[in-house]
Amino acid sequence: MEQRNESVLVTKESFRAVGLKWSGTFAEAGAGRIRVVQEEMQARFNEIKHVLNPEILLGLSYQDDEVGFTHYSVVEVAEIEDVPKGMKSITVPALTYAKCEHTKGQTIDISYNNIYAWIESQDYRPCDDDVTHVERYPMHQDPYTKDPEFTIMIPVKK
Repeated sequence: MEQRNESVLVTKESFRAVGLKWSGTFAEAGAGRIRVVQEEMQARFNEIKHVLNPEILLGLSYQDDEVGFTHYSVVEVAEIEDVPKGMKSITVPALTYAKCEHTKGQTIDISYNNIYAWIESQDYRPCDDDVTHVERYPMHQDPYTKDPEFTIMIPVKK
């Protein structure tokens, strides 16, 4: 059966977030380094003040070069105050995103291929001047699960 991921365009206003920062290679990420950061973030998110959606863990990725990127495992906050030790604050500008849901039982690579194909079919292109993609995870989800569910959001422009 062919995997389908219905995509839509959404606009999200600028938002602030607080959490943990990780930088490394795609190979390191593939080996599970981001999962370690997500697990630490789940354990520490209650240290953060003014959390807006405690049930949502955000993954923000920024391309550094061809082999590496910076990833923030964060929660959205109403205001940035008393950032906990070892954490960072970040502000994401208002952006338009292509958005789709990756559900249990689907293949992650196919979900990403599907959303990028949809972006191209709509005569959009991914933005590369800020965050390259946002993933929204249920806060309670085990970061080590082999069958995750999450929302994929790719910033786009015409």
